[in-house]
Amino acid sequence: MSGTFLGMPAFPAAARDAVADPTLRANLRHATHTIRDKRAKAVAELDDWARLREAGKRIKDHTLRHLDRYLVQLEEAVTAAGGVVHWAADAAEANRIVAGLVKATGEREVVKVKSMATQEIGLNEALAAEGITAYETDLAELIVQLGDDRPSHILVPAIHRNRGEIRDIFRDRMAAWGRAAPEGLSDTPGELAEAARLHLREKFLRAKVGVSGANFMVAETGTCVVFESEGNGRMCLTLPETLISVVGIEKVVPTWRDLEVFLQTLPRSSTAERMNPYTSTWTGTHDGDGPRVFHLVLLDNGRTDTLADEVGRQALRCIRCSACLNVCPVYERAGGHAYGSVYPGPIGAILTPQLRGTESEIDASLPYASSLCGACYDVCPVAIDIPEVLVHLRERVADRGGKGHRLEKAAIKAAGWVFDHPRALAAGERIASRTRAVHPSRIPGAGAWTEGRDLPVLPSEPFRDWWRKNRRNGADPAGLGVRGPVRASPDADAGRSDDRSGERPDGRPAVRSGDRVGDRPGDRAEDLSGERTSEKPAERKDGDV
Repeated sequence: MSGTFLGMPAFPAAARDAVADPTLRANLRHATHTIRDKRAKAVAELDDWARLREAGKRIKDHTLRHLDRYLVQLEEAVTAAGGVVHWAADAAEANRIVAGLVKATGEREVVKVKSMATQEIGLNEALAAEGITAYETDLAELIVQLGDDRPSHILVPAIHRNRGEIRDIFRDRMAAWGRAAPEGLSDTPGELAEAARLHLREKFLRAKVGVSGANFMVAETGTCVVFESEGNGRMCLTLPETLISVVGIEKVVPTWRDLEVFLQTLPRSSTAERMNPYTSTWTGTHDGDGPRVFHLVLLDNGRTDTLADEVGRQALRCIRCSACLNVCPVYERAGGHAYGSVYPGPIGAILTPQLRGTESEIDASLPYASSLCGACYDVCPVAIDIPEVLVHLRERVADRGGKGHRLEKAAIKAAGWVFDHPRALAAGERIASRTRAVHPSRIPGAGAWTEGRDLPVLPSEPFRDWWRKNRRNGADPAGLGVRGPVRASPDADAGRSDDRSGERPDGRPAVRSGDRVGDRPGDRAEDLSGERTSEKPAERKDGDV
């Protein structure tokens, strides 16, 4: 991935600063609650939602298993339709390809459809270095660009801004990028949208090159598909003479029939709409209809490495609906910027470390940016088990070592030795109990873990010492009604060694391994060999437990 966001502090430090911003938290709380409530109602309208979810999962899994075949089919279909396909192994190569294509047209500006892939590779910055200006045309992306900001949400990039802040950005920054904001601009949604429309219209009519991503690519026809809600995407896709689409290789689906599933699940999961307002499709080039030149840049940038991970590869199912962000309690409080990536929230916590690696501090911290509550899995329209992948990535980070993890490994190894040596364990327990008055409430050097946790207070004596004094000699300090030493009846001991591990405290024999769950001693149970047996509880004599 691009290094645009690298250099940020690890997630805990960034999140701590974000949580201290009351305006940010209020903006996030209002927006995420509104979106997720609407989504829940839209999804509840479909009786077959669970089946659609499973169908989406299976389509994506099938495609990923045969990705090589479908990508070749896609390339052949795009080429046959008049397009040109380019393969980019990483962000640097993708940026070189796009910059070269733009410069070949002689143009120095492009209009852009909202695209996560181009943000991932840092395309705007790469084009700027080549003297090319990229204009974002999505309203939220425009707000982010004018404010010299970064997106903080997959679906609503400016979710961290309120209307007053947006009005100030338009007033102060629009003139530097083109048409200035109208005089006396207020913060009403209608006026803000009109100011953006007037500002962008001149760019749509002037631009000769458009840049886009794609939500899906249909292998059988070479068709690219973009879902959007404003109509700006369609302007970018149809008005320019040259169209360059940068798309991750995981976005391919085999057929139009497969696309039909996502036409139902994506709008409801993202914008809570029954049907997407603007669904634009394009297949190669056509005389007199749309761009005369079409280039498709297929982006790997870590996706092949992710595909090789049997657990982590399910992150590539993601259709970028952002439902997981809107239900995540961590995202709601920390916001998207704390994740240090264009992919924030739960999906970013599992996708970014796989695409970018876990070598940097911020990337190594992302798998821990979760409470593992599982809400993200419940709402995912393609059933990505995000908690499973988070735990898997935590193991990967721990295996890499590092100061904290080396200490943890040493502690676990020492604990293992102690538990393997009962006498050492008993001695340690006695020492710990006798010195409990001077124990700290937190473990020295483990402040991050014990910041919200106190160490439990140790008892005055180890349990084994208490047992030896109070139970072996027949005492009953707990008032359990037990008198005399604990022993089983002679009948129960017949033919057995002195091991009483199979007894229950009340003297009844424990259920054997062959019994079915729920069988009681004395019932007929079927053992592992399939034979029917009859068991009777051992008879008790007076004084026996």
